[in-house]
Amino acid sequence: MTASAELRYTPAHHWVKKEADGTVTVGITFHAQEALGDIVFVQIPEPGRRFKQAEACGVIESVKTAADLYAPVSGEVIAVNAQAADKPEQINTDPYGTWLFRLRPEQPSEIDALLDAAAYRKIADSEPGGL
Repeated sequence: MTASAELRYTPAHHWVKKEADGTVTVGITFHAQEALGDIVFVQIPEPGRRFKQAEACGVIESVKTAADLYAPVSGEVIAVNAQAADKPEQINTDPYGTWLFRLRPEQPSEIDALLDAAAYRKIADSEPGGL
């Protein structure tokens, strides 16, 4: 199971990268894409939308199931990766290189409260059969 020490994680299998400008970039983890299987559709939130931490903000679908995307922190969507929506299979081939959306956090302290790589590995390893 792959998890980078440079990222933070949510129990819902999202990775979060803190950017130099204080924003965060969000995607799904290797474990998530592996559990989902071949990803065929991604509905990502629109720029300008505001979400509370853990609020559903999109959907990701594979050939075998669908799962909600959640805001890892409270904030405003400032950018989306349209290429990920147009070619969702990229998520399977490069889950950590294929970001989905960026947020401007309302409460930066929420970022620090997310899981580190070791804590996330424990969660992912306890769910070998899927999400």
